[in-house]
Amino acid sequence: MSVAFAGNSTTGSSREAGPLRVMIVDDSVVIRGLISRWVGAEHDMEVAASLRTGLEAVNQIERINPDVAVLDIEMPELDGLSALPQLLAKKRDLVIIMASTLTRRNAEISFKALSLGAADYIPKPESTREASAADIFHHDLVQKIRHLGARLRRRSTVASPPLAPASPAPVVRAPAVARSAAPASAAPSAAAPATRPFSTQAPKALLIGSSTGGPQALMALVTELGPVIDRVPVLITQHMPPTFTTILAEHLARSSRKPAAEAIDGEPVKRGRIYLAPGGKHMRVVRSGTDTVIALDDGPAVNFCKPAVDPLFTSAIDIWHGGILSVILTGMGSDGMRGGKDIVAAGGSVIAQDEASSVVWGMPGAAANAGICAAILPLNQIGAKVNRLFAGDRS
Repeated sequence: MSVAFAGNSTTGSSREAGPLRVMIVDDSVVIRGLISRWVGAEHDMEVAASLRTGLEAVNQIERINPDVAVLDIEMPELDGLSALPQLLAKKRDLVIIMASTLTRRNAEISFKALSLGAADYIPKPESTREASAADIFHHDLVQKIRHLGARLRRRSTVASPPLAPASPAPVVRAPAVARSAAPASAAPSAAAPATRPFSTQAPKALLIGSSTGGPQALMALVTELGPVIDRVPVLITQHMPPTFTTILAEHLARSSRKPAAEAIDGEPVKRGRIYLAPGGKHMRVVRSGTDTVIALDDGPAVNFCKPAVDPLFTSAIDIWHGGILSVILTGMGSDGMRGGKDIVAAGGSVIAQDEASSVVWGMPGAAANAGICAAILPLNQIGAKVNRLFAGDRS
């Protein structure tokens, strides 16, 4: 039986106070029960509804009025991908997190969902009986709900009334974030973090780290980096599980029109290619004779992530010393900040995505607030800046 706790507010905008209202939509009673217990145990969120199908969610969303929906992909009557646009049509600022098992088909559907307006995705463990898998799912899901919901609340405090929207698309939708900076009204009121000069050394490699919101941001960014990719290797760590990184690499190849693939242990690092850290492995670069090669590592998670950005950033210093330009894009946590500090100490430079255009300003915010960035830019300005730096403009 579905359980719902209806709210009285309208669906035009999310409430600005009180716990985040979470709607769980999954045909598995086990998954619904797990997520309901996890959400109910958090002080800043509550279960608004526990539903079995996408059709139930679409039919009841006005009454339930959730802030966040955790939406399964495979369900009877109406699957998650079909329910997604219908839910957003009824509640345009709903934060939707797609949940799916780690299959290629579901990974492809998750990427499609991002293009249709889902805020993020989360892989479900094959078996909830595995304690470690369930713990990771628990941690990641709660953090995504909290951070994405908090971002929605921040935006709603400065947004125009719902009957007079200032933007043609909701700010939490991936395509809007990926293509342009957020409106000025969404900018943080605090003073901007201080920046430092760019390195005077010519960059010899481009390193990029990203997490929540990263797939959309990466695909937008690489479309502008053709001249850079032709000149130097581009290495990317995106927090993402296996299979999903396979699909992401294919999307990056199409977006950039350059060779892009999951990195292979021991392969040479050459200009003209994009190397993506494969899910479940840390990616580093090391010397092998006179060559620079990829080194994949199955060690423990770093910053709760695997792959993590810091191992890539720090390993690159032994290869390119101060000739490194690193970019930290949207994402939860602080991964990349420590590695970015090391890059700056070695003579390289860091660019961070700004808060207004980030889905979550965790990773780039940590770097910015640490004072290591030479620039803090909207996503739609990063590509042009990177091109100018590699062309010799160090300003």
